[in-house]
Amino acid sequence: MKITTYIFGFLCSAALLLAACSKDGGYYEPKIIDKDFNGNAYDYLKSKPGVFDSLVQVIDRLGLQSTLQDSNITLFALTNQSFQLAITNLNNIRQLADRPSEFLSNIKKEHLDTMMTQYILRGKYVSDSLTLQDGKRLFGVKHGYPMQAKLIRSTSSGYPEGGPEVINFRDTKRSQFERDWISTTTSSINIQTSNAVVHVVSSDHVFGFEDFVSRLTFIPPPPNLFKTIGGTFSTSRENSGGPNAIEASKFAFDGNPETKFLLGSFSTAWLQFELNEAAAANSYTLTSANDFVERDPIDWNLQASNDGENWVTLDSRAGEIFEQRFQLRIFRFTNTVAYKFYRLNITRNRSGDAMQMADWSVNIETPETDAEEE
Repeated sequence: MKITTYIFGFLCSAALLLAACSKDGGYYEPKIIDKDFNGNAYDYLKSKPGVFDSLVQVIDRLGLQSTLQDSNITLFALTNQSFQLAITNLNNIRQLADRPSEFLSNIKKEHLDTMMTQYILRGKYVSDSLTLQDGKRLFGVKHGYPMQAKLIRSTSSGYPEGGPEVINFRDTKRSQFERDWISTTTSSINIQTSNAVVHVVSSDHVFGFEDFVSRLTFIPPPPNLFKTIGGTFSTSRENSGGPNAIEASKFAFDGNPETKFLLGSFSTAWLQFELNEAAAANSYTLTSANDFVERDPIDWNLQASNDGENWVTLDSRAGEIFEQRFQLRIFRFTNTVAYKFYRLNITRNRSGDAMQMADWSVNIETPETDAEEE
């Protein structure tokens, strides 16, 4: 009798085990939770006090309420902790510089606007629409900034890809190369409102990706003499496609970091600007281009002249590294002499046979322009 009972119990346990494995396919499938909200995306955020208060504050300050109420959007919703991390990081740096703290209520609106609208995307995208191998390119609702989202399944109980689904949400930095992208993940997905799909971003994400602190501690370059005085530019050698090519030398002078000057078969090259009237420069800027770090200039010198024939070297650099794409760097030197011609001689790139740069400018810095505007 005991043996019969034991065998019966064993068979029942085995049957239950097989049924369970058959049901879940050998991986974790979380119970489906009703994520339909009776209201718009703005109402949903307001219905979660203690979770999205900071996000609502930013949306209200930027006047984005109607976007979250009426537009078809996908919202990657940030919790209070994401904003707290960003503000804490910022004010730690400001404290070291003996500068007053800043808060969401007084930070410059243009910075908040461009960062916040990265998380509000055009169109409604549930997780199933993000299953392509390369993910899906999404665009900010206001400025069209390109973001990228991809559905992934986490590991659970020793089963690869056996855990809950999450979205890998990425700031593309306007680069086509994934190595330049900055990522975060979601803690909850597919919350449906009347006008939006809401995905909640993980609480350890810092608002603004890597840009929050750098934007709010960035001191803009001094006035660009190429723009304020005007003149004509030239180069020692043009892009192989000619002066009207999509990567011609003229794009090194346009002030747009998303365009660039590309030169193949590079050994050395110079860029030159003749001002309409002489001016005493004491700084200059270089901006890295969108891709391939090996093309970045690494050694160069800046020269000046009043006749275009006799040159004085104002500054020389060697081994300079651009750590990011679209990075604007300011180089300062001592000079009080007014010159009409300024020439940048690029003598070496990082590696390879091509050189590229997004922008070059020559600038004049005064005590007034050097002071930070509070």
